Amino acid sequence: MTRFAPAALFAALALVPADARPEGPPSSITLPGGEGIGKGKHVVLLSGDQEYRSEEAIPQLAKILSTHHGFKTTTLFTVDKNGHVDPHVNNVPGTDVLKSADLFLIFTRFLALPDDQMAPIAEYVAAGKPVVGLRTSTHAFNYPGGSKSPFAKFGNGSGVKRWEGGFGKVVLGERWVAHHGNHGKEGTRGVVAPGQEKHPILKGIAPGSIFGTTDVYTVTLPLPGCTPLVMGEVTETLEPTSKAVTGKKNDPMMPVAWTREYQVPEGAKGRAFNTTMGASEDLSHEGTRRLIVNGSLWAMGLESRIPEATKVDLVGSYAPTRFRNPGHKKGQTPADLFR
Repeated sequence: MTRFAPAALFAALALVPADARPEGPPSSITLPGGEGIGKGKHVVLLSGDQEYRSEEAIPQLAKILSTHHGFKTTTLFTVDKNGHVDPHVNNVPGTDVLKSADLFLIFTRFLALPDDQMAPIAEYVAAGKPVVGLRTSTHAFNYPGGSKSPFAKFGNGSGVKRWEGGFGKVVLGERWVAHHGNHGKEGTRGVVAPGQEKHPILKGIAPGSIFGTTDVYTVTLPLPGCTPLVMGEVTETLEPTSKAVTGKKNDPMMPVAWTREYQVPEGAKGRAFNTTMGASEDLSHEGTRRLIVNGSLWAMGLESRIPEATKVDLVGSYAPTRFRNPGHKKGQTPADLFR
């Protein structure tokens, strides 16, 4: 595997909108589209979780979508005043790029963004446009008690009428509930949900190839308004060859990937695909990458074009960091994460 050539990276940086540039290094990275399923379409990806290294996972997904499938991709990051990626700050410049997006792929956790940065997100989901959520995006946003922000309704556990549960519940189908597997000790093996074997999102995914070192999350069964596609088998260890744990953790299993037709109040209907997997280490597994890419294609209404084995080879060098909070590498710019 090879790294992006400096010239290619420079070209990508040149495509970043001027209004998305902070003082110092660029705060977002745009990769050009090309030939493929995604020709002419634009995917906006947002990284901003504090534990599962979305700042590593999201750039890799952007590279896969752009390099293998022809999507133009723009990756947004939480950045500090110096332009360094920091998942602990509530600052994502450039969210207005969502105005041209055909898909919003989000991997954030408990963010409370300024109103001007939240407004394009609210407009996007009100339009019923496609959304894909990874891991902690069931609790993507969180606002302090008494917040006067008009977007506090997006917060995890929102009690606002018709926004109960916030963005996670209303758009993706679930909010934060709890850890089901033993966090940091038990992994997740994806098992196809009964009756969903022929769903287009599962096309080309070999049995046992969906795996993650992240544990299974608890969800509210039967997950109202959603169609579970993949169940999470809790494994004894973080190794993909590990045995399944015995007992109630796998009886019943929790859904770890599902589809949903969402509609925010006064908004249009749209498609959402969500998986509680997707941490940077999870992307080391081909089946997990294929699940996310196929889910993205389905969300955009491209399911008829999903091939027998969607190309999801890793692009460039990829050495994901073990998840922990805090645990991000300090002093990195968005450009550093695309090298």
